Amino acid sequence: MPTLPGTLERIVFRNQETQFTVARLRLNDSGRLFRDDLVTLVGALPGVSAGELIEVTGEWELHPQHGRHLRVKSFTSHAPVTATGLRRYLGSGVIKGVGPKTAERIVEHFGEQTLAVIELEPERLAEVKGISVAKRELIVRGWAEQQGVRDLMIFLQEHEVSPALATKIYRQYGKDSIKVVRETPYTLERDVHGIGFRTADALAVKLGLPRDSQPRYMTGIKHVLSEVANSDGHCYLPREELFIRAAALLDAPADALESALMQLVAEKEAFVEEDHVYLAPFFYAESGTARRLRVMLKAPSDLPSIAERAWNDTFTALEHDLNLHLAERQKEAVRVAYCAKVSVLTGGPGVGKTTAIRALLDTLDRQGVAYALAAPTGRAAKRMTEATGRPAKTLHRLLEFLPSANDFAYNEHRPLPQSFIIVDEVSMLDLLLAYRLVKALRAEAHVLLVGDADQLPSVGPGSVFADILASEAVPAVRLTELFRQARESAIIVTAHGVNEGRVPSLQPDPTGDFFFLRADDPAAAQRLIVDLVGRRLPARYGFDPVRDIQVLAPMYRGHAGVIALNSALQARLNPHAEVSVAYGEHTLRPGDKVMQVRNNYDKGPTGIFNGDVGRIVEIARDTSQVAVHFADEAGGVTVTYEPHELDELALAYACSIHRAQGSEYPCVVLPLVNQHYLLLQRNLLYTAITRARRLCVVVGDPRALRRAVENNALAARNTGLAERLRGSPLAALEPRESA
Repeated sequence: MPTLPGTLERIVFRNQETQFTVARLRLNDSGRLFRDDLVTLVGALPGVSAGELIEVTGEWELHPQHGRHLRVKSFTSHAPVTATGLRRYLGSGVIKGVGPKTAERIVEHFGEQTLAVIELEPERLAEVKGISVAKRELIVRGWAEQQGVRDLMIFLQEHEVSPALATKIYRQYGKDSIKVVRETPYTLERDVHGIGFRTADALAVKLGLPRDSQPRYMTGIKHVLSEVANSDGHCYLPREELFIRAAALLDAPADALESALMQLVAEKEAFVEEDHVYLAPFFYAESGTARRLRVMLKAPSDLPSIAERAWNDTFTALEHDLNLHLAERQKEAVRVAYCAKVSVLTGGPGVGKTTAIRALLDTLDRQGVAYALAAPTGRAAKRMTEATGRPAKTLHRLLEFLPSANDFAYNEHRPLPQSFIIVDEVSMLDLLLAYRLVKALRAEAHVLLVGDADQLPSVGPGSVFADILASEAVPAVRLTELFRQARESAIIVTAHGVNEGRVPSLQPDPTGDFFFLRADDPAAAQRLIVDLVGRRLPARYGFDPVRDIQVLAPMYRGHAGVIALNSALQARLNPHAEVSVAYGEHTLRPGDKVMQVRNNYDKGPTGIFNGDVGRIVEIARDTSQVAVHFADEAGGVTVTYEPHELDELALAYACSIHRAQGSEYPCVVLPLVNQHYLLLQRNLLYTAITRARRLCVVVGDPRALRRAVENNALAARNTGLAERLRGSPLAALEPRESA
């Protein structure tokens, strides 16, 4: 392979995610092979900028359109030493706050000593006209960061870690990045989004950790338990299944894994009960949630008592003052919620859950009881506010999440002051957040858990709502009667029919709000959906295609999957922009509808969370920073994403049904094709239909629709909350979590 020394003349193109670069290299005398001393370089060139002295090694290639270039395999780089090179280097944007004019003034003042001054005597930058103290600090920070990122990228090249991930590693650990990678590579999986166990493990082995070492086996076991929690919702794995999975991952014998597991147990990083293996956070959360709920059920109440004979007067007053006419089952729900310390209200759409909650809230108002309303997501909290006429918060806002500490201000040491807490959409509540909630409740307080037990379980680990109901340890009221107004909605009637195993009618009803449109294959379904969203539904119903219509798909891949539908819908609804930024499988443009796909506690006042939907309001042409506005129950917030953070965003013209939980949309369009066969099940279809408020359109194959209705086999989650609430022997083994 030829090795060419020279000066990087300019960057023609760079992909910020992969650092794939097209650049022009001006050869020095020893590298000149042709009369033209400019050579085109193609390949990964992380961290380099115009003006740098570099030496590249690669292979010559001949492109039929662009001609001869060098495909870079490796390179070394050095800062420029001449005044001309320094001006070009600093003026290229390599340091934030330094453009061509500032670079010209700095180099004119310090000459060939410029970089030494910036690194060793940065206070001398004050000698340059126009550089304030604030700008000097910005230059110093930018220089240190640029040097650190470049050194880290070069270090990681040989270990096949992408430049985009190298940038994230540096953001996490700063100047200690190389030290962390060398000494504790497995922490990358925990701390850096996008780095999984396999990448961290490969790094650890390459850096000298023996493949049969106890630390490697312990880390692998923790990874397996964490992975099944995140992907399948399991709180534990049976020991035998854990060892099978871990052995495949680590290529390790079972006896070595047993020793590693026992070490994890000794260090209280894992717990084993009746051959069930828990990671410590899930064990503490499950046992602690059960313990706190049992304590609350037995503790006295601080609500004013209402005599049995006074309840009739209470309901009469509700009818007279608020025109709230309650069915007997709704009255029971109000009484149970008021009298029981912990209670559950469940039922499908149109059965009067909201009316019962409004009646309860008015009763609490009359009794002078302080209460709070909450839901797991901002969208669900906003719906709760609209339905009850009282302010509702996300659970993170209610508990006052502290991003800097990754903790909550309200906890067992500082409980919530309210005497009554009502939480809606509890089917979305995962085990870890449920534990945080119950720890923050006073023993004398009341909590009402509201949700639809037939919807999909939470995205996170556990089956909190289903387990509480199954335990029969908590008083519960299930509403089943459809009220007259609800019976007039084909959406609600169809949803209840699906829940009972009845296939919806395929005959069109021009006056209805539920339709099935046939598409013979996934490609045809995609074309029809794009036409519906882009033309037919806005023309017929006046829907805004971005704000009012949400496409929900059972899976991500295929013509009728989330990824392809997003691409097609973006091409139809937002095809052009003066500035855009490419990342991964999509290109982002101002005006795009996007979704946050992981929790980020550092964005906004209290964080931006997995599933939050926003609109891109601006993309900076020079820095590729993306500004996104997220509406929430408090009015909304605009946050900025750096280029390396864009993997946190996904287009949201279409999203998965799981991610739509807790939301309600004026119009839902749902593809159902045989390509989705393995994922088609009743609670998935039921959840999708119940997301629609005014119109639901199902597009696809009648056989897929029938499959979804008839498949009522639920994927079981490994949880022990129900047994603990019943007071099983497991309850006696609950430890108190150490501070």
